[in-house]
Amino acid sequence: MRVNAGGPKERAAALTKLLSNTQPFACLKSDEIVPVKLTVGESQSAYHVGPEIVKALIAHLKARKARPFIFDTNVIYRGQRTNAVDHAILVNNKGFGCSKVGAPFIVADGLFGLDGKEYEVTTGNIARIRVPSFVGMLDSLVVLSHPTGHILSGYAGAIKNVAMGMSCRSTKQVQHSSVKPRIMREKCTACGCCIAICPASAISLEASKAVIRQEACLGCGECLCACKFDAVAVNWKEEAAVFYKRMVDVAGIILSEFKNKFFINCALDITKECDCISTKDDTIVCGDIGILASTDIVSVDKATLDLVNKSEDIFLKAQGNADYYAIFEYAAQRGLGSLQYDLKVIET
Repeated sequence: MRVNAGGPKERAAALTKLLSNTQPFACLKSDEIVPVKLTVGESQSAYHVGPEIVKALIAHLKARKARPFIFDTNVIYRGQRTNAVDHAILVNNKGFGCSKVGAPFIVADGLFGLDGKEYEVTTGNIARIRVPSFVGMLDSLVVLSHPTGHILSGYAGAIKNVAMGMSCRSTKQVQHSSVKPRIMREKCTACGCCIAICPASAISLEASKAVIRQEACLGCGECLCACKFDAVAVNWKEEAAVFYKRMVDVAGIILSEFKNKFFINCALDITKECDCISTKDDTIVCGDIGILASTDIVSVDKATLDLVNKSEDIFLKAQGNADYYAIFEYAAQRGLGSLQYDLKVIET
């Protein structure tokens, strides 16, 4: 389903109307603990899901007598979300504290992103993953996503929010590990931005040009975002295909552990880059689409992207790489959801 939305109050009201019309949480038991996946971006990010939307969602869950909490996991790049202390401070400073939204925030993979349990994966793309310990312990999951462009996958929505946002740091690194960027010397200006942002200290200057040590590279792609001179290159046809499949495989394992799943895509303030690196000056690539929701993660992501790209392929134009429909096709093949959907529009 899709509902249009305006400013903060209108957006909260739109989500409430959508939830009231669909009644997605009728299956919840009284006093059931319900995790709500949320990413607030880094300190400079301005276009993530707003606190007013989270507050409206939490209020609706509480009206069902549920006991919700919001959560995220720590990241592998340098920033304020690499440990639980700074991560929690950031969340509070951005207006998502318990007193503001009505539910506590939990960093689900512990202080340094190491706490969790392992699952084996048999697809051949990735051997094992580590995810927060509550996966497999709770019946229901709500995933609240802000669809954007993305430097590696072209598009980031609910699937990426689960795959990256619900895995421990080691599994984030493994998902990225096939992406091995290299420096094109003729374009490098030795500005040092890639060196400053690299979480693995894998980049250095040699003969006044940046060089990436492949054995140390995590494949996180932060150097791609940092470089303003297009000096960082990736073999998208090979590396990206493995990245997509690993991401889908991780999401599939995680989602298989929940009986009840509900996905909400807030397709508002859609930026070229993801919330991890976007700022208030980031490019808004299209007009607001609205809030979409479904119990099918593939359908809601594909419907979101179809609406964004209704007139032209926005993210292909913005990113230059757009093999994201391959993500949906592989996800459908792996049983995560359907490529087909019926879109019901709720007028506000």
